[in-house]
Amino acid sequence: MRIAVPHTIGKAEARRRVRERSGEIADFIPGFAKVTTTWSNEDAMALTVGAMGQQISGWIEIGEADVAFTIDLPPALAFVEPMVRGQIEAKGRKLLS
Repeated sequence: MRIAVPHTIGKAEARRRVRERSGEIADFIPGFAKVTTTWSNEDAMALTVGAMGQQISGWIEIGEADVAFTIDLPPALAFVEPMVRGQIEAKGRKLLS
């Protein structure tokens, strides 16, 4: 699942805000316990989420006009996709504000 959160703050400012507040990303995904982040380059952050006995991977890409969150949900957790999508959209906007 890919969710693009639009912004008007420019790429550098979006990057700064995501870096400074990356610890809040665990709150984006309801019920998930542990999130590990790694910056693969200045505009891409890899995520690993441990929850309900599952490992979920994803990444964040910072762009000029949006920040894209991509999460690979395993089939066993497909039922939480609408909830996760809603949280990412709402909290992603807050993260960038």
